[in-house]
Amino acid sequence: MLIDGLQCGHFDREAFEALRRGDVGAVTVTCGFWEDVTESLDSIARWRDLCAENADIVGIARSAADIRRIAGEGKLAIVLGFQNAELFGGRIRLVEMFAELGVRCVQLTYNNQNSFAGSCYEAEDSGLARFGRELIKEMNRTGILVDLSHVGNRSTLDAVKFSQKPVAITHANADSLFPHKRNKTDDVLRALRDNGGVIGCATYRNITGDHYCATIENWCTMVARTVDLAGIDHVGVGTDRSHNFTKPDYDWMRMGRWTRGVDYGAASAAKPGKAAPPDWFQTVSDIGKIEGGLAKVGFSPEEVKKITHGNWLRVYEAVWGG
Repeated sequence: MLIDGLQCGHFDREAFEALRRGDVGAVTVTCGFWEDVTESLDSIARWRDLCAENADIVGIARSAADIRRIAGEGKLAIVLGFQNAELFGGRIRLVEMFAELGVRCVQLTYNNQNSFAGSCYEAEDSGLARFGRELIKEMNRTGILVDLSHVGNRSTLDAVKFSQKPVAITHANADSLFPHKRNKTDDVLRALRDNGGVIGCATYRNITGDHYCATIENWCTMVARTVDLAGIDHVGVGTDRSHNFTKPDYDWMRMGRWTRGVDYGAASAAKPGKAAPPDWFQTVSDIGKIEGGLAKVGFSPEEVKKITHGNWLRVYEAVWGG
């Protein structure tokens, strides 16, 4: 099976079925970007309803054992995640409460500096704040995976070194392979290796580039080069694929409520709209090409298992429990 470390969008039964056709056993979904506490609770409630309505093909996973069980039943395991720690409303005690509701992955920042850390788009990355250290300690304690995908490189290094449990970069690439503010420098990837964490290689064209998006072999070659940097035990898949998004959704992702102006996120004024999917990943079920592509570029069967699901399961077990 394949575990996708991060997707977003408006999921529906058709999306669930397409993921299963692509042999995806588990996916971390984005329940929110800029939402406050109440809006985040609403999002969790909607996800619970959606999964209940489609219980014959999906189930919410709270542990690595849940993923194995749900996927073993031929269903899709849903991992509830958020791309911004603002869902906690500045209240450290809410971390435990959201964990009890099933949240298993939270990103420290989303594009903007916040009370916890600096973001990848700030002119200067302030590093991990005191509140950020307290948040990581509480996430470690309550079993929520720390995601550092949109976090600035200095803050990411601080967080990787501070966390007592493995952390994740759920959806990004190596900056040395495709330079972009959203991607991670080699020193970050080495620190992630030493922490026992995982980077989920992304397929989002704006941070992957046209060359690596051209063919499955090209993208898997990028994965192989990432393995050279971080090690075979620390690389997975985190496509950053979106479902059923339209312009208002992209506007919300990029601008939220924090600006009256225009922000392009990982895009640019030259390419402001939705990024085209990789040439090899035109439909959601095309994700199933990854396993064969990894084998084509020289990975052994055991290495393919690590990249497609084994490394994620190891981190999930370490953070959430078996």
